[in-house]
Amino acid sequence: MIADRHTYLRSLVTELGKTWPHNRFINIVFHGHSVPAGYFLTPYVNTYGSYPYLLHRKLKERFPFAIINSIVTAIGGENSVQGVKRFETEVLCHKPDLLTIDYGLNDRYVDITACLNAWQVMIEKALERNIPVILLTPTLDHSYYKQDENWELLKKHAEQIRKLAEKYNVGLVDSFQTFINYINEGGALEDLLSQSNHPNEKGHALVAQELARYFPI
Repeated sequence: MIADRHTYLRSLVTELGKTWPHNRFINIVFHGHSVPAGYFLTPYVNTYGSYPYLLHRKLKERFPFAIINSIVTAIGGENSVQGVKRFETEVLCHKPDLLTIDYGLNDRYVDITACLNAWQVMIEKALERNIPVILLTPTLDHSYYKQDENWELLKKHAEQIRKLAEKYNVGLVDSFQTFINYINEGGALEDLLSQSNHPNEKGHALVAQELARYFPI
């Protein structure tokens, strides 16, 4: 089953709550494509409006004595099959206390089985090192309006990511469903987008809010 957000990061929350001289730096690594990299209206990169740093701010408000490093290893345009190739040298080298993976939008353009294998390798390598992992389903894009092949592929990748979270008992932030819920509650998708395939700060804030739920009081 998917990791319980009330207990999954309990030990990390304890570390974040420690004060000097008993505290230490905490590395949170955000791996993936252009969304965690902070691309809004390409080529503009709004680093501090992206979910890695919105989460960082939320955590610092709650843990004012913590030393938190938000490390973004995401690359715009990359998919998981490419991202797994640099996982050892550019991700695990940071010795994450928490790892997030977000490749769903771009994985549509690669064989879905190859993507499954890439995600599994990354998850397993992290878990071998006792690194907690949170997987993210994709945020929405304009394929939502078309309900075309790209939309169907996005749904398939979202479901595959959910199943991976269940299989490995890791965390899940269902960005896809969070955006759908926003629309179903009367909002417009355009409220959450900076361009056809990138969320704006409001969209990122929804993702950061879901990530923050893994750090319960």
